[in-house]
Amino acid sequence: MSDYELENKIAIVTGGAGGIGTHISLEYARAGAAVVVASRNQERIDGVVARIADAGGRALAVATDITVPEQVDELIARTVREFGRLDIMVNNAGGGARMRQPEETPYDDWVRLIDFNLTGTFLCCIAAGKQMIEQKSGNIINISSTAGTKGNPFMLHYSAAKAGMISLTNNLAFMWARHNINVNCIAPGLIATDAMKRHGAIPSDTQDDGSPVPHLELPPGPEDVAKMARFLASDAARAITGELVPVRAWFRSDRFWQ
Repeated sequence: MSDYELENKIAIVTGGAGGIGTHISLEYARAGAAVVVASRNQERIDGVVARIADAGGRALAVATDITVPEQVDELIARTVREFGRLDIMVNNAGGGARMRQPEETPYDDWVRLIDFNLTGTFLCCIAAGKQMIEQKSGNIINISSTAGTKGNPFMLHYSAAKAGMISLTNNLAFMWARHNINVNCIAPGLIATDAMKRHGAIPSDTQDDGSPVPHLELPPGPEDVAKMARFLASDAARAITGELVPVRAWFRSDRFWQ
């Protein structure tokens, strides 16, 4: 079996109802993992699980609000009841807000984004980590953002939360290395998800003369993030921990302020 396969692994993917989370769930299932797809939207994760089952994979949909500790604990407990263990925890759930000037950022928006992006990731890391410590092995992958490295001046709360995820990753990687738990972070830039396409945020893949734009000058797709998540979850990355891996091709806005 290839080191890049996930045969007999048990994975949880939060934020699995769409975009990057759905692609990670499908990629893991193709690699042989049993996947627990979590999100607040039961109907949509049921759809993802149906796609996995139709392709011959194993999956379970568990509606979960990651900002509620009891629901996170139940997500881990149900996974273990169903599959016997937890090998991979992907903390992908999160979201942004309307762009604003810093001085116009409402306090409620600040609390909501910190809670959803950072506190929820913390709760999932700790709940999964307890199970993995008991098993003496595991793999945690946090999905941050290039906003956490270079910033996003018009969503400073989102940037602060994503930067906090990177720090959380580093600390847990150090503290849990003795338990054989890998903890890494992926920092996607602007990703060509269906939602971003609908918002008009993704540039055309053809130039004015009709010729194609080089793919490295375009935002990556969610499948590119999923492939990185598969690599980090696999035995091929067994010696990698505490690392931040951007997925951004050479899209200028993900590297520079302007």
